Amino acid sequence: MTPLTQRFISHFGEMGSRWGINRTVGQIYALLYVLGQPLNADQIAEYLTFSRSNVSMGLKELQSWRLVKLLHHPGDRREYFEPPKDIWDIFKTLLEERRRREIEPTLSMLRDALLETPANETDQQAQQRMREMYNLIELSSSWFDDVQRLSPETLASLMKMGSKVKKLLDVRDKFRMPGSGSKTKSSSTDHPDVYQNAKLKE
Repeated sequence: MTPLTQRFISHFGEMGSRWGINRTVGQIYALLYVLGQPLNADQIAEYLTFSRSNVSMGLKELQSWRLVKLLHHPGDRREYFEPPKDIWDIFKTLLEERRRREIEPTLSMLRDALLETPANETDQQAQQRMREMYNLIELSSSWFDDVQRLSPETLASLMKMGSKVKKLLDVRDKFRMPGSGSKTKSSSTDHPDVYQNAKLKE
């Protein structure tokens, strides 16, 4: 491998622990991504000088994240692995998996907590704070679902808008004049999931 490729792979290994994956998994994925071609476990082990067992465990972890897919070549009994070809597919898969692993368990816990009858004023206050958190996460999840349905081209255009989105919202708020039937501040109809009580899912 060239020094440039080695630096890229090494960096992903270091960043892996910050993202909740180990160094080996990060380096395997970086290798598959930067080379842009399917590799079998023996080839990965040779490139990275890892043991075959470490490569096998790393590939299983990447498969559980849906970040690599399994391929077979005609006449070759070995299994080959490659990441999604579209960078936006990788981005959306990462977000979806992190939500499934981290956000959904929190929502489930909050739903159960909000269904309980508070025993005292302290519990009532605690539930109110939990409801605020639940509503915010639900709103974020709804936004995420909308993003998942966007095409890569639309998503890229949206992200490039950046601060222009805020400017558009500021202009909208300036046209909301008192007495015109709209409030100067955002009403509960603007963000019903945040300002209304959570409609708990069963």
